[in-house]
Amino acid sequence: MTVASPALGTPTRRRARWGPRFRAIQLGAAPILPRTWKLRLSRGFGEWTSARVHGQLARLVRGRGPIVAGPWLGEVGFELLYWIPFLAWFAERFEVPRERLVVMSRGGTRDWYTHIASRYHDVFDQVGIGDFRARNQRRSAELGEQKQIAMTAFDRELLRPVLSAIDGHDRQILHPSTMFRVFRPYWWGHTTADWVRRHARFRALRSAPQEELLSRLPREYVAVKFYYNDSFPATERNRAFARDVLHALRARGSVVSLSTGLALDDHEGWEEEETLAAHGIRADLNPASNLALQTQIVANAKAWVGTYGGFAYLAPFHGVPSTAYYSIEGGFSARHLALATDVFAELSSQPLLAVREAGVWPDAGGPR
Repeated sequence: MTVASPALGTPTRRRARWGPRFRAIQLGAAPILPRTWKLRLSRGFGEWTSARVHGQLARLVRGRGPIVAGPWLGEVGFELLYWIPFLAWFAERFEVPRERLVVMSRGGTRDWYTHIASRYHDVFDQVGIGDFRARNQRRSAELGEQKQIAMTAFDRELLRPVLSAIDGHDRQILHPSTMFRVFRPYWWGHTTADWVRRHARFRALRSAPQEELLSRLPREYVAVKFYYNDSFPATERNRAFARDVLHALRARGSVVSLSTGLALDDHEGWEEEETLAAHGIRADLNPASNLALQTQIVANAKAWVGTYGGFAYLAPFHGVPSTAYYSIEGGFSARHLALATDVFAELSSQPLLAVREAGVWPDAGGPR
């Protein structure tokens, strides 16, 4: 079995530390080396990493057995903007047929992968929500960050039954840590978005409509999801602004809240949202398919409004205009936003993502 990730038998901590150590070397050289030299060093390391990854992936596809991509345990934004496009590039670059790729993610995101993978396994088929939250937090503590920069015992445990269900020994694993290694130079600010595009293929997503669910929603509506994060913290001013947005939207038409009440990550939900929206999803919510349900509602909405974060990318990838708000400009990565803005401009001639400061409402009669 081939694994495009840190070796299964290698201690996770030792392999995971190389990225931070290299970053420390760069920071340590800051007072000594000119910036141009540091950028050359980082870009050279990126090219070396890219070449190594290409070699690993080439070896990965030599067999004929299934390739299991995952498990994806992280943020929605990284999954949509980086992981799925990376897998699409991998399938195109190495001519991997859809029938050979098996994906493992969480929350019922099967439809996000149908263009590249024929089979899907869900993390929540193996672990409950509470156990997932606790285990994922321990995984993050083990690595020193939330991103899946190395395979951990939790990853292996989740993959084991998926691999066992595959006949034969010719099976491979493509772990998300491979993608994180490739895209680091861009996230560190040492390369342009062209670096990401070299290793990604972007396309619009499609979701098969669930008529029974849609029949219980208004014929036309705006989907809303406000939650608290680094760019939109839980302040009274932000709560008041979110209330004003909900009231203004309801004055114009139907609003459907995407508030789930689930605490799957470190983002705090806004508990008033479902009551103010009048239409919500909690009555229909199965935690194991919560993202599938939200995707259905977003894909069939006339617009999406909410907090700026990774979830704000879901609507544009489905061709639905998204308006996202922040209150702290330094609370999010400008590089993620720049890439997303360019990608959505390529996917549609109509504006799909508007990011605004909280308190600034586009219409004169709306909240300020």
